[in-house]
Amino acid sequence: MSEPVLRLALRDWDHLVPLASGAVDTPGLSLRIDARETVTPDVLTEPGLDGGETSFSRYAQARAAGDDRLVALPAFVMRGFRHRCVLVRSDSPYTAFGELKGARIGLTGWPDSGNTWTRALLRAEGVGTGDAEWLIGPLAAGEGGKDRLGGRPLPPNAAALPEGACLAEELAAGRLDAVLTPFMPPELFTRDSRFRHLLADHAAAERDYWRRHGFVPGIHLVTLRREVVDARPELPGLLLGALERSKRHWVARRRVLADTTPWLLRELTESARLFGDDWMPYGTEPNAAMIRAFCAELYEQGIWPEPIDPGILFPDPALAVPDVSDVPAAVRRRPGSVGAAAPNQGV
Repeated sequence: MSEPVLRLALRDWDHLVPLASGAVDTPGLSLRIDARETVTPDVLTEPGLDGGETSFSRYAQARAAGDDRLVALPAFVMRGFRHRCVLVRSDSPYTAFGELKGARIGLTGWPDSGNTWTRALLRAEGVGTGDAEWLIGPLAAGEGGKDRLGGRPLPPNAAALPEGACLAEELAAGRLDAVLTPFMPPELFTRDSRFRHLLADHAAAERDYWRRHGFVPGIHLVTLRREVVDARPELPGLLLGALERSKRHWVARRRVLADTTPWLLRELTESARLFGDDWMPYGTEPNAAMIRAFCAELYEQGIWPEPIDPGILFPDPALAVPDVSDVPAAVRRRPGSVGAAAPNQGV
């Protein structure tokens, strides 16, 4: 039987570039990756796709509703701490999550995975979904291309921004007290920005979160269409292994070619010492606590009306851990090891 061809739409995350460029092998399948996506693709409706990057929140809700048209891999290609995702004005008096009780808070999408994790941080500090006024809309003027409200009724204290308004300008004008956003406005990277992070040292808060919870929140994962998996049941496991090899290749090369930012080498070293050798593991077993916590938040925040059984999201036992038995020993990483490969190995 010939190797199946998988057509995937993914953002150009650094750790996926080795896969998209052909720098790593994909035994058992042939991949055609479109890495030009600027928004999360709709795998079910975009023509010519076998799979792609999908919202964790929307996937979990679909499975809870009995919709199994997508089969997800526990490969969270977008994940990150959310403490950095709360912005205020540069002159704002707010410096802590708990101070936002009663505030007017803007956010880029109500059911979004990242914003769900960020609201969880506020909820842990006493700011529940009923304790603020929420305004939902694009971060910048002219942004579109996504469903920001979701398919279920919003809470009475949440509403869409007026047509033509955007969160950044509403915040700058003082009509919002804070904004939750997964992506930063370009202005934040200027010396005279009108905005700042709510937490002065969000990295310290994120390190503390890791020590207490043991995971980095997952935002987007990779899915395949059901008919593709039904035709070739081995594909999810093969693709999971390919994604793992791509990630390992990327980490190894960045540790050699670390001059892409002034302090990347320091970041790589500190990350390895804090997280061990993989801060974004794939597979259901290493992500079990994170998956449970996210399902709980979807219910607690009213995103989904009933508790979600985490077991329905990744029922295939083959996805517990990636199969990388064909990866050369020199490239395999050991938990807690800082070096993945010597520079002269050309990984």
